[in-house]
Amino acid sequence: MDQTDMLILSEMAKNSRITMKELGEKVHLTGQAAATRVAKLEDNGVLEGYTIKVNQSKLGCFLHAFITIYTNSHNHQPMLNFLNTQEHYLLNNYKISGDGCYLVECRFPSNEHVDQFLQGLSEYANYKLSMVIKRS
Repeated sequence: MDQTDMLILSEMAKNSRITMKELGEKVHLTGQAAATRVAKLEDNGVLEGYTIKVNQSKLGCFLHAFITIYTNSHNHQPMLNFLNTQEHYLLNNYKISGDGCYLVECRFPSNEHVDQFLQGLSEYANYKLSMVIKRS
């Protein structure tokens, strides 16, 4: 990895849909040279994939929550199975150390959906709910 590769990664992080011609112009390469470098970054596993960012509020999911989960037993699979049935609410699920066992990031369309989710979760684990007020 050299400085040009780092510039490529920086530009692609800003806009992963950039054309190779545009990318080349931004990093002072031809479009073909930029494409070759991107392919090499993919082959080496530096670039693992491309994603999209979805505006959850536009989809009707206005409530943003972080839930710290404290499992009730050493067998986490029942709780993880429950979370798998709720994946339409889950943005991220992290196994963590420190305060709690898991940290899940969720979006919900209403308080009623939050309540239903938490009632189901409470069968498998204790939790601490933090609601996002504003992203800063």
